[in-house]
Amino acid sequence: MADNPLKIYFVLGEESGDALGADLLPYIKTQAEILGRKVQLDGLAGDKLSAAGQKSLFDIDDIAVMGITAVVARLPTIIKRVKQTVADIVEKKPDVIVLIDSPDFTHAVAKRVRKQLPTVSIVNYVCPSVWAWRQSRAKSMRAYVDHVLAILPFEPKALADLDGPAATYVGHPLVQDISSTQSSLPSLTTKPVVLVLPGSRGSEVKRMLKPFGETLHILQRRGNEFQAVIPTVSRMRQRIEQETANWPVKPMIVDSEDNEDTFAQAHVALATSGTVTLELALHNVPMTVAYILDPIATVFSSLIKIWSPSLPNLITDRLLVPEEFNKMVDPQRLARYLEELMTNGAARKRQLAGFKEVAKTMKTKQPPGELAAEVILKHAMQQT
Repeated sequence: MADNPLKIYFVLGEESGDALGADLLPYIKTQAEILGRKVQLDGLAGDKLSAAGQKSLFDIDDIAVMGITAVVARLPTIIKRVKQTVADIVEKKPDVIVLIDSPDFTHAVAKRVRKQLPTVSIVNYVCPSVWAWRQSRAKSMRAYVDHVLAILPFEPKALADLDGPAATYVGHPLVQDISSTQSSLPSLTTKPVVLVLPGSRGSEVKRMLKPFGETLHILQRRGNEFQAVIPTVSRMRQRIEQETANWPVKPMIVDSEDNEDTFAQAHVALATSGTVTLELALHNVPMTVAYILDPIATVFSSLIKIWSPSLPNLITDRLLVPEEFNKMVDPQRLARYLEELMTNGAARKRQLAGFKEVAKTMKTKQPPGELAAEVILKHAMQQT
């Protein structure tokens, strides 16, 4: 084994990036060992990477914010952490920097590092949603990103069309995590389970719980029997319990760590737009999607250039799942969408057929972490 290790630096900003890094790390180490090299890993880490032995430069909770309003409120801390990360990278001089999601933070670091270490390789794991809004970012990324590891199948072409960096589709970890989509769907003759997914962040939950609660009440008043279930992370549980205490329809609140089992028992879902829509599709759970932007983001809504923000719709390139946004989020309509999906009729069958297409399109021959590690190590080896 060579004495000079490959020096890899992870830059990430929240739990989702930490999970990707933890999935990626064993593949990097295995492939590096085959090449006769050890790995020196530095940078940032959350709980999962820390459990794998990586020390974090600082607690990533300092920068784990989402939405323009939240970013503005935490801006002084974020700027401080950007400068701290850049200084650490310049001191350690890694062979490759891996930006993992959280583009507001990770790209701010990359731009500054590029000026001070112009030859260091920078790989971006998870393409920023340049295909959805602020499309000019794609071309500007070429100045500080050498390669993008895309987790959605349409992203490499989207980046090429927007004159962005080279990209490789490595697959989405969800496809790997879900060993197979439900082979047997819940029986519609039993009391249907309606999943209610108001989001994982406090700001989302605050905006989405009220219309979702009203939707369930309307669904009940229209004569539908069902059990409402809200999966949530532990830090949000007490808040959700308090805010749903007076709902006419009492939801069962469960731990989102058990989502594999929860989703397997679900008949339909009322979901906040986000990655969870892809998770639902891969679990064969028909859904209705809604989202309300925060007040500041609404001002910039004209910058959104995508025809649909729901991932199942984008992957199949058709309006597979119904969606409502901002002022159009109407509990009366959402309830009727769900009502259609609770019976084994055309609307439900159409979504289930589309979800098979989603799974087939996203499937890769190798695990996402393995494919990503190959690209990362290729860039790291170019520096040694």
